[in-house]
Amino acid sequence: MKTPSALPFCMSLLLMPLAALAMWRGGWWWVGLPVYSWYLVTGLDMLLGQNRDNPDPETPDTALFWHRAITVIWVPLQIAVIFAAIAVATSGRLSGWELTGLFFGIGVLSGTIGMVYAHELLHQKPAWERALGDLLLASTLYSHFRTEHLLVHHSWVGTPRDAVSARYNEGFHRFFWRVLTTGPRSAWRAEAARQIRAGRSPWDRRNPFWRYAALQGAMLATAALIGGWLGMALFIWQALVAIWQLELTNYVEHYGLTRRHLGEGRYEPVRPHHSWNADHRASNWLLINLQRHSDHHFRPDRRYPLLQTYTPDQAPALPMGYPAMTFLAMIPPLWRRRMNPRVRTWRRQFYPDITDWTPYNRGTLPLPKAAL
Repeated sequence: MKTPSALPFCMSLLLMPLAALAMWRGGWWWVGLPVYSWYLVTGLDMLLGQNRDNPDPETPDTALFWHRAITVIWVPLQIAVIFAAIAVATSGRLSGWELTGLFFGIGVLSGTIGMVYAHELLHQKPAWERALGDLLLASTLYSHFRTEHLLVHHSWVGTPRDAVSARYNEGFHRFFWRVLTTGPRSAWRAEAARQIRAGRSPWDRRNPFWRYAALQGAMLATAALIGGWLGMALFIWQALVAIWQLELTNYVEHYGLTRRHLGEGRYEPVRPHHSWNADHRASNWLLINLQRHSDHHFRPDRRYPLLQTYTPDQAPALPMGYPAMTFLAMIPPLWRRRMNPRVRTWRRQFYPDITDWTPYNRGTLPLPKAAL
């Protein structure tokens, strides 16, 4: 069980020269960002196949220096690219449609990669790594994700309490609106409850929502300082694209998978089969093994190079990597045709005794007791 080399995980860094080229040349050069992130990587998945090797999970952090360095160096690079692009917007060299395309491409960069790196950093014990994750989330105006992900999603995945567990037959567009409208409120309730358990007011200065607001405010103020109202508008546009990318991924990760309801608002513990797994080599390089999601939920503290994969009898497998699957998710009929049979197979495999899935499909099961 050999620890994988850090070099292939540097794939994401190639987006930086593509972004610089788009800023310099204008025109359609911004298309290089989504083409690389989505289509080229999908093609490489088809060419290189899957990697089912499992590294030694007991590998010490000292042996992962370069793996960790990739996520750390990304933070200043992403922030520099966003604000450099805003500076370019003030030069008058690019037309309105060129700027719209450029910041769409940067949103792909900050969503496809930045959000994934933020997710990795927020799960780590060192406070400085979590702080870097906060900076990445603030650069996409999605700081509440930290609370929602750590306090809600990992506790209540596959239950009605978790907004980002996509229900069976729920199209992405409906899911996206539901998450946008319920996610921030869910995060606030979870954080307020945590403050109360600690004997503090929800409005106590130690509530991280104050930090979230300050960081996001600083990002918007910097965008306005560099580019005025146009700079703010373009900053918000890339943030929306990044959020769309994140929630597409969330949609794919748990679509149709639910934890067994044990009665009286209780649910079974989280297991590997409650997340879709994918072993596609190139997309796992780009997304730093996020697609080994079954193990991430089973062992959230495990760093990305050490995530394990599972056999089909242990966890359900996606037919393609995330870039291809998120494309399908944007077209609900195609998504249902490909994924609904897999969900039904999963149900027969792991829960053959459950004959009525209607409450699971509709999300009408009781809320988990701790969420009431």
